[in-house]
Amino acid sequence: MQLEFFPSRTLTLYLSRLFVTRILAVLLMLVMVLQVLDLLGESGDILAYTGNGEAQLLHYVALRAPQLIARFLPYSVLLATIITLATLNQNSEVISMKAAGLSAHQVLAPLILTALVISGLSFAFNERVVTRANAALAVWQAVHYGPVPKDSGVRNNLYLSDGRDLLLAQMLTGHGDTMVMTGVTFYRRDANDMIVEQLRSPRATYARPGWRLENPLRFDVASTTVSTIPSITVAPGITPAKVKLTNVDGDSQDLLTLARSIEAMRIAGRRTSALEAAWWHKLSGPLSSALMPLLGAVAAFGLARSGQLLIRAVIGMALGFAYFVIDNAALAMGNFGGYPPLIAAWAPFVLFALIGETVLIRTEE
Repeated sequence: MQLEFFPSRTLTLYLSRLFVTRILAVLLMLVMVLQVLDLLGESGDILAYTGNGEAQLLHYVALRAPQLIARFLPYSVLLATIITLATLNQNSEVISMKAAGLSAHQVLAPLILTALVISGLSFAFNERVVTRANAALAVWQAVHYGPVPKDSGVRNNLYLSDGRDLLLAQMLTGHGDTMVMTGVTFYRRDANDMIVEQLRSPRATYARPGWRLENPLRFDVASTTVSTIPSITVAPGITPAKVKLTNVDGDSQDLLTLARSIEAMRIAGRRTSALEAAWWHKLSGPLSSALMPLLGAVAAFGLARSGQLLIRAVIGMALGFAYFVIDNAALAMGNFGGYPPLIAAWAPFVLFALIGETVLIRTEE
């Protein structure tokens, strides 16, 4: 029986049902509390736009809730694991299972199987719902919660380079040669990368080539003088095709779309390590839910009457949260190029899987 991970169908269904109900309860509690706090922080900006009201607040909730669900589902699985296993331990159900001949791995197998199913559902949810919600919310925030024109191609916070010169824009709308930038700042630099001129304009249009700044405010660094000029064309090396490859948001694209964006940027000679790390993390992120039962397993074993149940639960929680901290740190290092993208996305998962398995074997097997 030790070689069978699911020796009892009844026990498997019982543990899975307990686990799922607690995951849903914890996830609902976390999302509701965090959604209320987030809405309190954003409601002022949403209602600041003339005409916005309750409908816009509900629309924001509809876009923000999928992000919160995706982000805190692994936390919910971790907390549900500890709650489920601690309750079973306290009620001597774990002792009964082990007395019946089940190993620690067999006790955990139904929870891990359930977590794997949840990981698959999480991946599908992220690809079909969360990416679209991220893209829609980013566009809405770019227009300061105002009306979003259909097929506008709205993008925000662009940072473009033309040789040594820099072009910044708060927002971009349109496609191809009809692109329009607003809130534009252009920096002209010399051979020593020192800024010699700054141009600020409320609007810029594509001039084939270059970008025509309308009524820019010119600041000359050498003479420290400010002047207004009718219009000027700058940055001839920045084309709509180059703009399209700028500011690709990995969180707003599904797996296949992001892969195509990475390939296009690689062909254009652009740095892609951050997007590659995000691509791999789209796989490792949802799978982290399957790791939580193993990290929280320490709460299942040991005698509840020994007074160590709380300590075990805290250890399980500490292992789980340490994983999230190191996972975020590794992903940040991958974004900066400190780690290869594959290592940045998968190293924390493999490391804590080995740690969890080692703790389980050394203490219970």
